[in-house]
Amino acid sequence: MSMLRISLLALALSAACSGPAQAQSLLSPEPFSDIVDEIRVGLHAHRVHHAALPFLVNEWQLNGVEDISFDVLFTSPDVDVFRWIGSPRPEVGTTISLAGRDSLVHANLTWQLPVFDTPIYLEAGLGAAIHDGALTGAAPGRQNFGCRVNFYERWGVGMHVSDNATATLTYEHTSNNDWCAANDGLSNFGLRLGWKF
Repeated sequence: MSMLRISLLALALSAACSGPAQAQSLLSPEPFSDIVDEIRVGLHAHRVHHAALPFLVNEWQLNGVEDISFDVLFTSPDVDVFRWIGSPRPEVGTTISLAGRDSLVHANLTWQLPVFDTPIYLEAGLGAAIHDGALTGAAPGRQNFGCRVNFYERWGVGMHVSDNATATLTYEHTSNNDWCAANDGLSNFGLRLGWKF
């Protein structure tokens, strides 16, 4: 199954899961707010680095802006276990290479921390990603991921542009922590624009 089909299936499943709540409140000014908190679309440079943390900015390769992303962030469940870990938002999304390189679908939890009393926030996500790349023997320009499912991390700095709009610079990374024979890390950097319900 192609990564585009997997991505569309993941987004369709997330929409289907929120269907009953949407049907109950179609006349409401905020029809998705009980389930979906935010939807994001992004544009990214592909494979800017191999490392999980975005510290070595001087080594980044930003010449390959070729990825688009779509993400759905759900409202944090009102249960004790989520409150104990800081009320992260569950998220599903995809990053698709328009240049025929490695694409991925991810599921993760996303934490957001406001920076004092400003519209600026810091963000971190942790979860898993499945990709359409090679495990070993990758073609030039593509990765040897080793495992089909890898860890997924994302770091970001963002801003509430308005009550309903966000802009977040993100560094996303997937790799397997050397649990498989190969471990070419893939890190993408870009801007995600969000709409909050």
